[in-house]
Amino acid sequence: MALNEQTIERLAEHLENCQLQVRDTPKITDEHPGMDWDDAYAIQDAILARKLSRGARVVGLKAGLTSHAKMRQMGVTDPVFGFLVDGYAVAEGAAVDTRALIHPKVEPEIAFVLKHALKGPGCHIGAVLAATDFVMPGIEVIDSRYRDFKFDLKSVIADNTSAARFVVGGRAVRPEGVDLRTVGVVLEKNGQPVALGAGAAVLGHPAAAIAMLANHLGRRGREIPAGSLILSGGVTEAVAVAAGDSVSLRVQGMGCTNLRFD
Repeated sequence: MALNEQTIERLAEHLENCQLQVRDTPKITDEHPGMDWDDAYAIQDAILARKLSRGARVVGLKAGLTSHAKMRQMGVTDPVFGFLVDGYAVAEGAAVDTRALIHPKVEPEIAFVLKHALKGPGCHIGAVLAATDFVMPGIEVIDSRYRDFKFDLKSVIADNTSAARFVVGGRAVRPEGVDLRTVGVVLEKNGQPVALGAGAAVLGHPAAAIAMLANHLGRRGREIPAGSLILSGGVTEAVAVAAGDSVSLRVQGMGCTNLRFD
């Protein structure tokens, strides 16, 4: 690691304050160009520790920047991973308060819920599917704390991969009941289609993102616990939203889920 513990704690406090106070910041690698991958995840872990100390609960995990469209959109080349806490969860059809967000965008996702724990190294798509209880549609609301949504991989990892809000809904389907590579996805904003895709846009198969997450955690001596909810990453590019918008996601064979923005 290139950063000392005091710097990691200071950056975690800074990034979380940007979230809580709804203000943006230049990416942190501008000030710390030598920070490494371990530093980035250590900052993310410190943000989580701050939230847990105030009573938050971890309710899931997420992969980000998993589609080629999203990678091109954000100018990056590799997936990233983060956490979801209970304060990010939105009830199906409920409203998201845009006053608590800086510059929100939405992504269509396929959510996985595990019946067995997963741990790397060596985790693969088959192991993920065997451990999955069901899959269902999910919409993630991302909200980078970085100015103009401009960041590099280390900065976005530290910022918990832009996590802000999420909703899951529709119909839970056993993984053997759907071809997750070819399943069609339609994201609508205010009744109009704004993004179309198929599951294969996520690393060739959405379960590949879950396997990469398990392998990532395995290298750090961790696992994905049984019962976990995991968002596998945006199938399409992210779509900007504002107060007054309504968003719905329809996934072939899984029904739809939706939310609103006030």
